Amino acid sequence: MLTSMVKEHHKEQAKRKQEQEVRRKEAIEASNELTQSLVDTLNVGVAQAYLNQKRLDAEAKQLHLGATNFAKQTHQWLQLIDQFSTALKDLGDVENWARSIEGDMHTINQTLELAYKASRATQTSSGAGTALEASTSPSASANPSAT
Repeated sequence: MLTSMVKEHHKEQAKRKQEQEVRRKEAIEASNELTQSLVDTLNVGVAQAYLNQKRLDAEAKQLHLGATNFAKQTHQWLQLIDQFSTALKDLGDVENWARSIEGDMHTINQTLELAYKASRATQTSSGAGTALEASTSPSASANPSAT
């Protein structure tokens, strides 16, 4: 009877050990599944953050290139505007020069008209020979308003 009790006790103990082993394996398996699930969840977040960072880096690079190109184009525009401004100033200088020349030509024209009128008046009053001398004499052409 004592031996049978010891055998029965050993059987129950072995059975409990097996149950404990099964429970331990189930607990380990459940903790592994939980750990894997948590790692997967974290990895998805990390992977998404990594992809977002890559996109941000690419967009930042594009923005930098765009800003550089914009700065170059702006510099070219500024040079073009400066050249245009210089050309406008030159045109203004040419316009002033043309006005000055036009005024001088107008004065010369008036002087020549007065000289011609004086010459004609001299020709009609003193005859053909005297008019020829008056038109070629230096005093008549130098001072046309004296007559």
